Amino acid sequence: MAVVATKQYQLLTPESAISLASELSLFPNTAKLTCEEIGDGNLNYVFLITDQTSGSGVIIKQALPYAKVIGESWPLTLKRAKIEASALKKHGEYAADLVPKVYETDENLAITVMEDLSHLTIVREGLIKGESYPKLSTDIGNYLALTLYHTSDFALHPFEKKALVIEFSNPELCKITEDLIFTDPFFDHETNDFEPALQVEVEAIWNNKLLKLEVAKLKRSFLTEAEALLHGDLHTGSVFASEVETKVIDPEFAFYGPIGFDIGLFLANLIVQSITREGKQRDVIHGHIRNTWTTFSTKFAGFLEQSEFDSFKDIEGYNAFLLEKIFHDSLGFAGCELIRRTIGLAHVKDLDNIENEKKRILLKKQTLKTGERLIVSRQEIDSIDAVIELLGEIIYEYSIID
Repeated sequence: MAVVATKQYQLLTPESAISLASELSLFPNTAKLTCEEIGDGNLNYVFLITDQTSGSGVIIKQALPYAKVIGESWPLTLKRAKIEASALKKHGEYAADLVPKVYETDENLAITVMEDLSHLTIVREGLIKGESYPKLSTDIGNYLALTLYHTSDFALHPFEKKALVIEFSNPELCKITEDLIFTDPFFDHETNDFEPALQVEVEAIWNNKLLKLEVAKLKRSFLTEAEALLHGDLHTGSVFASEVETKVIDPEFAFYGPIGFDIGLFLANLIVQSITREGKQRDVIHGHIRNTWTTFSTKFAGFLEQSEFDSFKDIEGYNAFLLEKIFHDSLGFAGCELIRRTIGLAHVKDLDNIENEKKRILLKKQTLKTGERLIVSRQEIDSIDAVIELLGEIIYEYSIID
C-alpha cells in the first residue's frame, strides 16, 4: 500500500517524519508527537515517533540511496525498502509473533512504517552487557524453521515458489554479501579492515588454498541454491528481545538462497559471544547455540514429514540427508561470518569494543581460527555438541599461548 503515491524521494528529517505520521492518521488528533532518529546501522534512517500523551509509538524506517557507513560514493538501490517490507509480511504469515507488524509502506519515499519495538533491547547490545534472554534461542530456532520451511519447495507449489524467487530478486544487496562475506576477507582487498597485530593471521588466511577452495564452494551455494526466502542478514543486531519476547527485524537483504545461510550467520554471532565470555556466562551462550540448532532441526524435521510437494519424503534416509546438508552448510557460512566480522569491512562491537588491546587481539585470533576450522572441517563435524567442543578446544589452545 502506497502512503502518498505522488511524492518524490526526499530524505526525511525528524520534523517531516512527524508530519508524515500525522498525515497517515497513525495517532489521534490530540497527540503530542516527538521524533528521535535512533538508527545505528549502516544503510538507513530509523525514526521513532512517540505520542507524549499516551506513550504509544511507531517506527518509520527510510532507506538511503547510499551506504551510510561509506557515503554517497557507495550508491544503493532504494528497492531494498520494498524487499524488506515484503519479507516482513511474508515471514509474518508464518511467524507473526516473531516479526514486527508493518502498518504502511511507500515505495517512492522508500519507507516502511512498523510496530514500535523500543520496549525491547537489541540483542547484541544486551549480550555484550552479559544478559542472556532465556527465550532467545527457542524463538529464533522456531523463526528459522517456520520461515525457511514455509517459503521452500517443501511447502509451496513450484509455480508459487518460483514467483516468489522473482519477487525477492535482490541483486544489489546480494552483491554486497557476495563481496563482504565470501570474497574480500580472503584476499588482500581495500575494503578489509584489521589491526596490524593480526597481519600474520590475515596473511595466513589469504595464503590458505584449502580454506579458499572451501569458501569458493560456499559462495557457489549462496549464488545458486534458491532454497527458501532468507532474512539474509540474521545477526544479533537484527533481533530485539526481552526475557519474554523476541522480534526479528531488518530483512532488507532478503532473497531466495540456501537454508543454512540464516542459521549460520546467527550461530556465528553467538559464537563470538562464546569467545568473549568466560565461565558460566559462556555456558549460557553454549546453551543458546545448542538450543538454536536443536529447536530448528526438530521443528524442520517434523515439517519435512508433512511435506505436500516432496514425493521422496518417505524414502528412508532422505530427510536425514537434508538436515545433514543444512547443518554442514550452516557451519561453513558461520565460519565465513566469523572471519569477515573480524577482518572485513563491517565489524561487531562484541570484539571491537574490548578496551584491553592484548585481550582484544587474542580473542580476534580465536575468532579467526574458529571460522577457519568451521569452514574447512564442516563435513567432519557431526553434531552441535561437537561445535561446542571445538570452541572449547580453540579457547584452551589460545589460553596456553596467552
